[in-house]
Amino acid sequence: MSPWLADTIIIAVVLLIWLSLVALALRGWRRRGRAQAEVLGDPPVVPAELGERLLGPETGIYLGSTVAPGWVTRVALRDFGDRSAVAFSRHPGGILLERRGAEDIWIADEAIVAVRTENRHGGKVMTRDGILAIRWRLPSGVEIDSGLRGDDKSAYPAWTQAYSEVTEATFAELEAAAAEKGAGTKRKKS
Repeated sequence: MSPWLADTIIIAVVLLIWLSLVALALRGWRRRGRAQAEVLGDPPVVPAELGERLLGPETGIYLGSTVAPGWVTRVALRDFGDRSAVAFSRHPGGILLERRGAEDIWIADEAIVAVRTENRHGGKVMTRDGILAIRWRLPSGVEIDSGLRGDDKSAYPAWTQAYSEVTEATFAELEAAAAEKGAGTKRKKS
């Protein structure tokens, strides 16, 4: 067998293995999306009239959404898990994420559970407070975290301050639930 034929066969086999792995990954992603569609339901639609812009628009990267409280279980529903360039702005009724090459996402104020900074989201790890994370409740009741890596991180305090009351109330509820659970565990031991 000539050397060029052997090289061609090796390249073809490697290419077929690579294509098979990509096809399996896409198949798994689609299967996850179908399974999550039953649990997560349909995302909210962007309202026709948004009102005046209160904050932003800030630009950056939409890192995807994860099922709360985890930071790794990405949402595969439609294109929620796809990273894309984003312009995000706050309006009187909520937050609009305008994504390039993907559906826009509307997060109504009444659905927002917390707005905070994080150092990791969706398998992405950043420096301290490098990611703006918005925890919100879908119409189905499931909470998800949507992560944004802004181009200008100095804008994050304005975003977290705008939703500080909601965030503080959420964390107070979580701490009370943890304390109650801890008290219940202590009672069982005695």
